[in-house]
Amino acid sequence: MYKKTEIIRQTFLNFFKNKNHIIYPSSSLIIDNDPTLLFTNAGMNQFKDIFLGYKTTKDKKIASAQYCLRTGGKHNDLENVGYTSRHHTFFEMLGNFSFGSYLKKKSIIYAWELLTEKKWFNIDPNKLLVTIYEYDIESYKIWKNIIGLSNNKIISIKNKNNVQYTSDNFWNMEKYGPCGPCTEIFYDYGESVHGNIPGSKKDIGDRFLEIWNIVFIEYHKLPKKKFIKLKSPSVDTGMGLERISSVLQNVKSNYDIDIFRQIIQGIKKKFNISNKVNHKALQVISDHIRSSAYIIANNVFPSNEHRGYVLRKIIRRAIRHGRSIGLKKCFFYKIVPILIKSMNQANHILIHNKNQIENILKMEELQFSDTLNKGLKILKEEVKNLKNNILDANIVFYLYDTLGFPIDLTQDFCKEKNIQIDMNKLKKKIKKHKKLNIQEKYQNKNKLSISINKKTNFIGYNFSKQKTIVKKIYIENKSINKINKKNKGQIILQSTPFYGQSGGQIGDSGTIKSKDGIFKVYNTTKYGNIIIHHGKISLGKIKKNTLVTAKIDIKKRKLIEKNHTATHLLHAGLKKILGENVLQKGSLVNEKKIRFDYTYFKNLSFKKIKKIEKTVNKYIQKNIKVISFTTKFKNAKKKKYVFLKNKIYQNNVRIISINSISNELCSGTHVSKTGEIILFKIINESSISFGTRRIEAVTYKKAFKETYKKEKKLNTIQKLIQSNDSDLIKKIQNILIMQKKLLKNNKNITEKLLILLIKKISKKYIKINNHYIFFYILYNEKNSYILKIIDQLQKKFQSSVIILINISKKIYLKIKISKKLSKIIPANTLILKIFKKISGKGGGNMNFSEGIINSSLSINKIIKKCKKLTFAKIQKKINNYKFSTKNY
Repeated sequence: MYKKTEIIRQTFLNFFKNKNHIIYPSSSLIIDNDPTLLFTNAGMNQFKDIFLGYKTTKDKKIASAQYCLRTGGKHNDLENVGYTSRHHTFFEMLGNFSFGSYLKKKSIIYAWELLTEKKWFNIDPNKLLVTIYEYDIESYKIWKNIIGLSNNKIISIKNKNNVQYTSDNFWNMEKYGPCGPCTEIFYDYGESVHGNIPGSKKDIGDRFLEIWNIVFIEYHKLPKKKFIKLKSPSVDTGMGLERISSVLQNVKSNYDIDIFRQIIQGIKKKFNISNKVNHKALQVISDHIRSSAYIIANNVFPSNEHRGYVLRKIIRRAIRHGRSIGLKKCFFYKIVPILIKSMNQANHILIHNKNQIENILKMEELQFSDTLNKGLKILKEEVKNLKNNILDANIVFYLYDTLGFPIDLTQDFCKEKNIQIDMNKLKKKIKKHKKLNIQEKYQNKNKLSISINKKTNFIGYNFSKQKTIVKKIYIENKSINKINKKNKGQIILQSTPFYGQSGGQIGDSGTIKSKDGIFKVYNTTKYGNIIIHHGKISLGKIKKNTLVTAKIDIKKRKLIEKNHTATHLLHAGLKKILGENVLQKGSLVNEKKIRFDYTYFKNLSFKKIKKIEKTVNKYIQKNIKVISFTTKFKNAKKKKYVFLKNKIYQNNVRIISINSISNELCSGTHVSKTGEIILFKIINESSISFGTRRIEAVTYKKAFKETYKKEKKLNTIQKLIQSNDSDLIKKIQNILIMQKKLLKNNKNITEKLLILLIKKISKKYIKINNHYIFFYILYNEKNSYILKIIDQLQKKFQSSVIILINISKKIYLKIKISKKLSKIIPANTLILKIFKKISGKGGGNMNFSEGIINSSLSINKIIKKCKKLTFAKIQKKINNYKFSTKNY
């Protein structure tokens, strides 16, 4: 019966191909334009719109092997991974689907044939049993009369609390919508494995493994518990590849199938890990390397929000488990080649993105390592001192809020040690913290609240001036009938040439004129489908429902258009030079400059920056026509036009097309030909967060100004060093060599002077009972040199009190007391006593303290008073203390 996982996958697809099903490839882990899903979590996701009735399909019978990820919401398997034999974050779902073709009879016959026939999976029928919905008599009869199962092999699952359609065997897609009964097929591992039959109130254990769920979508659920029968019912089935592989490979855990065995053995061999180590940790790591790699391959990168946050959680959990089995150095990225080898037919996307996956995993681990080490150290110390096996929620919150140590990692750590966390107390603390942050964020901020359902007609793509009607006027969030001179407010027009800020492009400015007054618009924003003009009356007044002329600042608009089209060209240039995996993360386009944020995990060299700049300027010089058109969003996706993955789009979308160079979904305004941009210049490139970089650039006149500024600087340098273009670099190199020599000489002289100074201070001490007391005044010395002086003195005089005052712009005080002597004269106590008599502030520990003297006394008086006070305190302490060998 043993079959490799890749053969099992292919056998499933071949079976349904023989049954005239169309084989669909796995869709992306990222579901475009579906705000309800972070990731694909079931095989039916790519057919969701068909099940909901929003779309139709000519393919009535379909089968697929779909990549899935379950890490949140209803389907959250993350916390179970490593602690059960069945759960994964990433897995493959085998499924067959019928859209109005077949229903119960064929679905059940297909399933039984594939599972039990020798030609296919050849599972012993005696090892299988099924569950059905208690009122699904049709399914019962098929299993009983056609398949031939006995009654004890057909388990009826009842409604919960006798409420109709609430059984575990009645499936719902969402709160409302398509739903129906399901029948599940279980594999029985036998009496030697603990567990009770499905549907039992007792612990189901590991004996019975659910391998296939067949859902019959027969109803549409409406509010008020109303169900209507669908005219065209459908079938949605799901069988986890890893689960069926465990059955066919005769193992009792998914982590013992060939794929995971290869990954786990590869990890052990790679890092020389003993077979005695925590197998749970290895299971977590082997699962999480799969999910992390596939998520990154789908162009999601670690961040603190949305999909990036899920990825970050998975990576960090794997790293934490790696530390628990002794993998102290950066290790996670090194597993990628092992993963690729194990995945065989499913590794194409991984091979294509291998370098990017490794780079991201490595950088994320390096970034997180310090936080992890500090957090684990604190956790281990706290666990040692636990009395009631409950970790204080304040510790968990401190780790999270101060160190950035994730709460889920603390929970994971405690779960391993059987330690409880007071989650109610923790939740209250987090809620209170969030509330304070929100209050702080929105304090003293007025928010314009406009409730209007109509749409402003935007005519700004073709016109810069328009006669229109004033529909609404607002001052301080109140709707009014007119706005007078010097009043600030907001105006909504029936139609407008003003572009409302969106898609990174700033809003237009200009004027709104009536026969009675002028309203100067300084910004324009969007509120749903409404365009709001923000500004102030500069002359007269403007009334509601009057005719006005709206005119934009055309000069500013033209500059914005040049910059916006250049942004599209920059995006295309980045993809060409750095690779198609570059994704836009945000942008700002105004009349002055471009700011473009994008995903990339390396610093850009000067050479690459210039190459990108050169590419964009080539596009500009070709003077390509810029075309805009509207299409369906689904068509845009098919044609692989560029769009923001996290944004929700309408059915109809606007495309800005620049030949084959760039095709992007965009509502902004643009030039008619690329040549209008004239010139493009990158002025800055930097990192703004992990994996996200920023390019700032200018066009047209500002690009020329930037070039002129650089030439002017170069000219100034030439004059300063008296050089021309031909020998400029050589001359600068010579100056740097000379500077290096001077610095070295200076360092040698300083060190010699320092040795002399230390010798001088060494002779200026007062001796009390074999203890050496130093009090010395320095002038304008570097802090690093002062610390060297203290260090050398303490090495020479092992029982000593060293007090140094450094007079520069401020008066600095440093006190260093040898370790054993500090028990009777703590440095932090001594400095506080000095600051009580002489005004100052500072602190430290028993051995070393420092501060600044803020007294208004003259320097001589400060030194005299400080010296007298210090010696009096030290002498008193030493003389009152009986020294013996026990103390030293």
